[in-house]
Amino acid sequence: MSVLKTSLRNVVAHKGRMALSAIAVLLSVAFVCGTLVFTDTMNTTFDKLFATTGADVTVSAKAAEPGEDNPRRGRPETVPADTVDKVAEVQGVKSAQGSVVSTSVTVADSRNNDIGPTSGAPTIAASWNDQELTSMEVSAGHPPRGPTEVMLDADTARKHKLKIGDELRTIALTGDFRATITGIATFKVTNPGATLIYLDTATAQTQLLGGPGLFTHVNVTAQDGVSDEQLKTAVAAALGADAYTLQTAKESADAGRKDVGSFLDVMKYVMLGFAAVAFLVGIFLIFNTFSMLVAQRTREIGLLRAIGSDRGQINRSVLTEALLLGVFGSLLGIGAGIGLAVGLMKLMGRMGMNLSLDDLTVLWTTPVVGLVLGVVVTVVAAYVPARRAGKVSPMAALRDAGTPGDRKAGAVRAVLGLLLTGAGGAALFLTAQAEKAGPGSLWLGLGVVLTLIGFVVIGPVLAGGVVRILSGVVLRPFGPVGRLAERNALRNPRRTGATAAALMIGLALVACLSVVGSSMVASATDELDRSVGADFMVQSQTGQPIVPQAEQAMRGAGLAHVTAYRQVEAKVTAPDGSTVEQGLSATDPTYAEDVRRKTTAGQHADAYAAGRMAVGSEYATAHHVKVGDELTVAFTEGRTAKLKVAAITKDEGNLDKGVMYISTKTAEEYVPADRMPRPFMLLGKAQGGKGDAAYTALKQALAPYPQYKVLNQTDYKKLLQDQVGQLLNMVYGLLALAIIVAVLGVVNTLALSVVERTREIGLMRAIGLSRRQLRRMIRLESVVIALFGALLGLGLGMGWGATAQQLLALEGMKVLEIPWPTILGVFAGSALVGLLAALVPAFRAGRMNVLNAIATE
Repeated sequence: MSVLKTSLRNVVAHKGRMALSAIAVLLSVAFVCGTLVFTDTMNTTFDKLFATTGADVTVSAKAAEPGEDNPRRGRPETVPADTVDKVAEVQGVKSAQGSVVSTSVTVADSRNNDIGPTSGAPTIAASWNDQELTSMEVSAGHPPRGPTEVMLDADTARKHKLKIGDELRTIALTGDFRATITGIATFKVTNPGATLIYLDTATAQTQLLGGPGLFTHVNVTAQDGVSDEQLKTAVAAALGADAYTLQTAKESADAGRKDVGSFLDVMKYVMLGFAAVAFLVGIFLIFNTFSMLVAQRTREIGLLRAIGSDRGQINRSVLTEALLLGVFGSLLGIGAGIGLAVGLMKLMGRMGMNLSLDDLTVLWTTPVVGLVLGVVVTVVAAYVPARRAGKVSPMAALRDAGTPGDRKAGAVRAVLGLLLTGAGGAALFLTAQAEKAGPGSLWLGLGVVLTLIGFVVIGPVLAGGVVRILSGVVLRPFGPVGRLAERNALRNPRRTGATAAALMIGLALVACLSVVGSSMVASATDELDRSVGADFMVQSQTGQPIVPQAEQAMRGAGLAHVTAYRQVEAKVTAPDGSTVEQGLSATDPTYAEDVRRKTTAGQHADAYAAGRMAVGSEYATAHHVKVGDELTVAFTEGRTAKLKVAAITKDEGNLDKGVMYISTKTAEEYVPADRMPRPFMLLGKAQGGKGDAAYTALKQALAPYPQYKVLNQTDYKKLLQDQVGQLLNMVYGLLALAIIVAVLGVVNTLALSVVERTREIGLMRAIGLSRRQLRRMIRLESVVIALFGALLGLGLGMGWGATAQQLLALEGMKVLEIPWPTILGVFAGSALVGLLAALVPAFRAGRMNVLNAIATE
């Protein structure tokens, strides 16, 4: 009890000095709890949606998910309309309704703007029937009653300011059609962001499937007393066990959860990974806080030892303080985490994914995880300072408070740091020498961990030399004040190293990812310049296939040629008897001009002759295939062909690596027209010297189809840069928390250092140091510590990034590019961060009363 009382009194007495450590715990725990609450809420949202949309039993085409389109054909799989009558006659069936659902549609308003979601959610066109009433209700107007009427979901109507009477244009594989909004339907549960339009059944069959007599699935409702499993068994017996895909409501919901859950799991673990980085950085802050508090309370601890407290009691007292700090910070962090989750929900709402606060889910495990993590991390960080406190001698009560500066980090630290850094460097070297990406990635992970730990351990040893060099450039111009700032930074290398290490970790990850991102863009750009001869590319950003009317519009735009690119699934058997499932690229012969593929044997253009094909060099080597060999190609949607190898393309880049080529005519010969995939990309070549005019004409020709983008080579390069840039910005945003915690560490170190040096500051003021000079000295000390951390972090991160690029080179991304503007900008920004971090400590130091400061013990 006495230990607890002492700890409570110390926490209350030094609450201001522990505040920033508590904030670090709060932020880290908030990130973890916010991530868990946010992902659990999304799971709840989708669970409710899936639970209300599935019929008791759903009958769909074999190997097809209800409502899910074939991504290559651009239309859903179908079942005959008489399936509804067959199912309705099954014993135990209350009702059976045919339904049509398609996600391969684009819906545009009267201004030709695509009203589909930008969040990755689908645009869905469906027939209106009784099953839809389980999840939707008509909130205005009436459902569609004919081919000129359509009903729209309320969320999309509100977002795009659409109302009853407005006209919508729907673009599908079968053609375009226009209809007037006659009704608005509202979700009974939360809509995660999909755009949904409803047609009457006859119109849906005609416009989405190409004619009557077809449905995408049949919704079956059970009679009272008949379970879903019993109903499924009875329907399967009537239709044939292998003729259709049958799912109960639970199976449909589980399948939906599995698809969404895999994405949410990836997002959750990525965000938790960044939270772990913030926790790691927070350890340095807490370690520094307790180290400095123990140093400042040396005399107090010595007095406690002198009056009878043993080492164990002192140790437990400090650890109890850490425990109290961890509990306090974690409890605040749990609350802040829930607030963070609500903020993320609002942000996702602006991006098009609607999440309702009614679905906010806080599982009991979330606060437990947050509390345990916060307490454990805090106590672990305070363990070493607590052990040092326990070793304070009772004789320390006779000395002044504080400990002498730790000018040498010690031979053991230097040797251990060098060994760890050397082992990490060796692992990174082995990464660069790896011939396969799999083993190389393991060496890379080991090298990153070892070099990071090595730099943390050896940081205090490096502080002396590096800080002196930085001071010679940054601080010496400020004269005596600069020299004082340098000596303050050097007086305790261990403290300087720990403070800088917190900033080093975040900036190392920033530098690494910047190098990797820039190298990816540079590699793709270089390969584009070397290999692509096409002037234009047309594709959907959501992966939709090219509809026939858009392809026809492009072919009529006056280009020299247009190449359609599609993929056909097949099983390819080599002469050695081995079979692989492979997507064959079926293109026009002009593709050999659009993409310049090098070959190890034969000519790429020869692969487009009748009965011919091309294979990649890696496949040819693995299966001992050479030009002239005959391969057996069993098309999944068609017949089996015997095709001769006319060319072996060189698998050296990332573009079309490992692709097998056949001509579109060859594919059409063996795959029925109604099973032939649609192209998902069109390539075009302008007439000689008419590139700009062709670009303008092509944009005009495809203007009626807002789902497609027309890109020339400049546009495509910019698209790559933007995509990588968006990804990096998202990662930088997640890393920002770790950097904020590191900045708090700098502020905390300076603030406690000012308290520790109160008498020294008073004496300097007494002998003539002005307030302005004092504040400048503290600011310069902060700047040099921040630059020290930035220098270590950026150097380490660039090493990681350059090594990671060697792995990317194995996948065809062979250009290493260091983004010097970003690196230099971050380095300069670190100086600004150091300057801002010192503002409050410098201001407080400047306000000290000189006499009171000198009298401080």
